[in-house]
Amino acid sequence: MIGGMDVTLHLAQDAEADALLGRSPLAALVGMLLDQQVPMEWAFKGPRTIADRLGADDLDAHDIAAQDPDAFSSLLSEKPAVHRYPGSMAKRIQQLCQYIVEHYDGDAELVWKGVDDGRELLRRLEDLPGFGKQKAQIFLALLGKQLGVRPQGWQEAAGAYGETKSFRSVADITGPESLAKVRAHKQEMKAAAKAAKGTAKSAGKSAGK
Repeated sequence: MIGGMDVTLHLAQDAEADALLGRSPLAALVGMLLDQQVPMEWAFKGPRTIADRLGADDLDAHDIAAQDPDAFSSLLSEKPAVHRYPGSMAKRIQQLCQYIVEHYDGDAELVWKGVDDGRELLRRLEDLPGFGKQKAQIFLALLGKQLGVRPQGWQEAAGAYGETKSFRSVADITGPESLAKVRAHKQEMKAAAKAAKGTAKSAGKSAGK
């Protein structure tokens, strides 16, 4: 249960994986960490796969932090692999868990529990290993929009990802229809970035003539 709410998310598009994300703060953080360079569903199914391979019902920060790095990397590399880069992601997940053990006594929910200021929560998320500003803002938006964690100013702290009725990120996905809209938005952003890069390259060539 996150934020006092028993929520089923729809990020992995897999019933068991999504149920774990909704009730486990650490699973939600690990899913967000994995969400890069792979399809979103693949990333957010990862926590369930890791828990299954560890023979557990949930992820435990103390347990993962204490795992032998090579053994944990092998666990993520088993087919089907948890990520396109299972070795590097295994290291990042262990770093995240070690940080949570050191700073929050292994309780991932304490990253946001009792925090009453959106900017402070954003800072805490940005301090997590593997979380840059964008990832932190997206996770903050997910907490606010779907998991009932809404400290004062959370939408402002989340930036564009906190806007209502937007389809920018995983924070806005509640089912297949919204998933398609978010995917379309990302494709538009990629196309725009590619076009801008091409324009800049052409301008550079012209200036060099």
